[in-house]
Amino acid sequence: MKRRHGSLLRISVTLCAVSLPFDASAQAPGSSADRPLSADHYVRVVSKAPSMEGEIALIYVRERVLPMTTLRSRTLEDRVVLFVHGAGTPAEVSFDAPGASWMAYLANAGYDVFSMDMTGYGRSTRPHPMNDPCNLSEDQQRDFVPTMLPAPCAPSYGFAATTIESDWHDLDGAVEYVRALRGVERVHLVAWSLGGPRAGGYAALHPEKVASLTLLSPAYARNRPSTPPAQVPAPGAAMTKQSRADFDALWNGQLGCANQYEPAIRESVWTAMLESDPVGATWGTGVRRAPRVTTWGWSTEAVSAQRTPVLLIAPETDGQVNPERVAELYQDYGAEKKILVRLACSSHNAMWETNREKLFAASLEWLESGTVQGMSSGELSLGKD
Repeated sequence: MKRRHGSLLRISVTLCAVSLPFDASAQAPGSSADRPLSADHYVRVVSKAPSMEGEIALIYVRERVLPMTTLRSRTLEDRVVLFVHGAGTPAEVSFDAPGASWMAYLANAGYDVFSMDMTGYGRSTRPHPMNDPCNLSEDQQRDFVPTMLPAPCAPSYGFAATTIESDWHDLDGAVEYVRALRGVERVHLVAWSLGGPRAGGYAALHPEKVASLTLLSPAYARNRPSTPPAQVPAPGAAMTKQSRADFDALWNGQLGCANQYEPAIRESVWTAMLESDPVGATWGTGVRRAPRVTTWGWSTEAVSAQRTPVLLIAPETDGQVNPERVAELYQDYGAEKKILVRLACSSHNAMWETNREKLFAASLEWLESGTVQGMSSGELSLGKD
């Protein structure tokens, strides 16, 4: 396998995309004049993912927007938002799940809202090794023995399918496409979990393209190395999977309050998860696949030099990203304009839970005025009432 050294990002993006018509059937019930529409875009990039390097990847970009937003005469500068997903769940499920759509919330407020799937996720191109269940870890393969596999098997591709560098490359392709499509200089990035290093690291590399950051449960680590490891991609499983049992167990372990989530929303999220992965949906009782990512960068040194305004949200019962790690990011982040919100009765899946309206409202105020409850910097708590 190829080795890469140094921390410079070299990006080559082919700005060629397919944009599918707006889908009126994706709206919530009501007048077509006051409900956000949905459109699918596919951005063509020359992949930097190690499992398909040099091949063409189509990056799926979803748009939610009110009919009149893109027709008004005034500029859309500072009105364009791009959502960036985390390590497992694709963006259209993370941020546009039926009944719990953060994208639709912002679109209803007059923003042109986009989300994107990295290579290997959702409706974006999946590297070929992800179609082979032998490229799961041995432990995860055992869930398919003996129904789909007679026994655990040797991998056909024994490395992480993607890297943080290939993610930044995909993200730049989406950002460049959206900037050109809407004629804006900068976009607002909203990200979740591993989306923190993806969006935050990208903003460190390209501050001129990013107006602000909103990071929910950002996976920040003070000990993360600045440079790639000795071997890229990292040896091991190419991908991971999540079954319904995995999904429920992970979420249930983070519930600290009564009525923290609505069962109907959980069902809609899982249904959307399987719809986003029609191949994985046929494995066993149905799984969601995601590439394993070799990560580096967005280190303490990089974070301390950042000046992009940032809103950080630390859910109180998050069992996947410790809230204190988010507090450390707040302490280390170099911008004067930074806010840390501690969101009560909320897990890593806060955008699908009962307190999501408080999260959504805080993000909207941040986009509109650079404040949360009138504060432009500092710490506060939400969701206790």
